[in-house]
Amino acid sequence: MIDKDLYPELTKRWEKIRSQMKRENIKACLLTSSANLFYTAGRVFKGYIYIDSENEPLFFVQRPIGLNGDNIHYIKKQEDIKPLLSELLGSLPENVAVEADFLTYNEYKRLEKAFEGIEFKNATSILRGARSIKTDYEIGKLKESGLKHAAVYSHIPGIYEEGMTDDEVSIEVERISRKFGNLGMFRIFGSSMETFAGSVVAGENADNPSPYDFAMGGSGLNPSLPVGANGTILRPGMTLMVDLGGNFTGYMTDMTRVFVVKSLENDLAKRAHNCSIEIEKEIMKLAKPGVPVKELYELAVSIANNAGLKDYFMGYSQKAGFIGHGVGIEINELPVIAPRSRDILEAGMVFALEPKFVIPGVGAVGNENTFVVLENGLEVITVFEEDIIEIGF
Repeated sequence: MIDKDLYPELTKRWEKIRSQMKRENIKACLLTSSANLFYTAGRVFKGYIYIDSENEPLFFVQRPIGLNGDNIHYIKKQEDIKPLLSELLGSLPENVAVEADFLTYNEYKRLEKAFEGIEFKNATSILRGARSIKTDYEIGKLKESGLKHAAVYSHIPGIYEEGMTDDEVSIEVERISRKFGNLGMFRIFGSSMETFAGSVVAGENADNPSPYDFAMGGSGLNPSLPVGANGTILRPGMTLMVDLGGNFTGYMTDMTRVFVVKSLENDLAKRAHNCSIEIEKEIMKLAKPGVPVKELYELAVSIANNAGLKDYFMGYSQKAGFIGHGVGIEINELPVIAPRSRDILEAGMVFALEPKFVIPGVGAVGNENTFVVLENGLEVITVFEEDIIEIGF
């Protein structure tokens, strides 16, 4: 089942997981979410991967049929796993960590009963911790996504036609993105957010509060997905913020750019956008391994406040409580750049930084870029024009 060329890479990931397990005195992990299966096996399947501190991982597969390998064992139900472990390993661990933040209540209770006599623990922090530090291979995949992401955005000025709505722009950008190889899948950790490709918001719609924990809101096209484009007709002087994910490799970059129909005459909006660029530059000076990420947040807030832009920073009517987040297999990984975050920057982390503003009567301004944490600072991997881009000429 495992690609032989990918095996050395996967062994590095397994060792990272084992290192996290050791810190928390976890003897084994049993994983089933698509994100963690992709991380640990290099592909998605229906079933489980079992990782302990001593043995090669075991793959308990339900679907698809036809997967081959020494450590692949087909099962019909979860209850088959424990007897197989006893047979294959000769003993069982004293505890097993499962994805308690992912499993439904019924799935969790069924597994707990199937592993009766073995203590259950939560694997979420183990996997999020391991995945927060990317390998060179993963960074390569992220850089590939970043290049294609930027290439897609370069086509946006040519999309605009007079009378277009924000959702029509979104459709065209999504179409171009798919032609560049975007997979169309945007995995999100947790149950508090939903999205399809990202968010495109124009004018006052940027200030419509959303129930989701996104930096910008938007009422959406339907109450079933209240975020992003809502059919606003693009008009001169109105900003259009494009914040669509770039998943071209199974690893996602996050990137936002602002466009304006004809030209932007509002001085407050111009000043706010320039402040966003300044925040990014100052954070690039500060950020390096060992720096608490809350200091990045505090620096951004300080710059916005000193510029007299506090009321507009990270929203107007409703504000986001963060300015950045880790990216990778999921769009919201560690670290989280927020005031109470305990995350510390480490080399190999990859995060998106999005200091944004909402200006009443104009719309949203500010950029978002994806960065890799290096030993001596940050490297931006979504390289594209930073200034507000004029369209509609």
